[in-house]
Amino acid sequence: MTIQLQGKIALVTGSSSGIGRQIAETLAASGAAVAFHYRSGKEEAEAAAASIVQAGGKAAAFYADVTKLEEMDLMVEAVKAELGGTVDILVNNAGDLIRRVRNAEMTEEHYNQVMDVNLKSCVFLSKLVLPGMTAKGAGKIINLTSVAAHDGGGPGASIYAASKAAVIAYTKGLAKEAAPLGINANCISPGFIGQTAFHATHTSDDGRKATVAKIPLGREGTPQDVADTALFLSSSLSDYLTGETIEINGGMFMR
Repeated sequence: MTIQLQGKIALVTGSSSGIGRQIAETLAASGAAVAFHYRSGKEEAEAAAASIVQAGGKAAAFYADVTKLEEMDLMVEAVKAELGGTVDILVNNAGDLIRRVRNAEMTEEHYNQVMDVNLKSCVFLSKLVLPGMTAKGAGKIINLTSVAAHDGGGPGASIYAASKAAVIAYTKGLAKEAAPLGINANCISPGFIGQTAFHATHTSDDGRKATVAKIPLGREGTPQDVADTALFLSSSLSDYLTGETIEINGGMFMR
């Protein structure tokens, strides 16, 4: 079966590179008009969107700091104007560990930074797209969480892990509210996904090797592994699935 998303508009946050970019490109390959969001990777996002357009698809790049309500609002309105309609598929992929900070050195600034980029962005972008989805009686919201939400993360990642656990709980509540409106809300929980700036920044080579050695399927994940799941959750194949968290980790964590 080939998944077709023609006529759908997808907004993927944090999609100038890594997992977000792979998700956006995968949705575009199935026919969706795609909004590539960026905060710092302007050239990369614009290049990705241009590549889709050159191939005959519909895409554009949009800037926003997704920790700021007014910028999220402006972005959603710009997506509507540029792509010609309201968002049908929202993928809240933007997120960050920021840096590893142990609890004994925790600051309010670090706490707020991590919670804002990982949780606040999900909450308020979902709020912004809900009216359009409600008017259509359909929509897909996909929130990216992490295996850290289940095990507390590595050293100095407790607030990151807590923020990602909050994303799971928030998604369950959102799913209950949105279900009568025809809207599905689910989470994707990646494990150790290589080829990303996250692990290039926050994980040592020794840590990478030790983690991969414990993965039952014998390899680290790829952005495409995550994107394939996002494609499923964006499609009609997942119409009877809501409030769930799908683990993409090669068996390193099994619930």
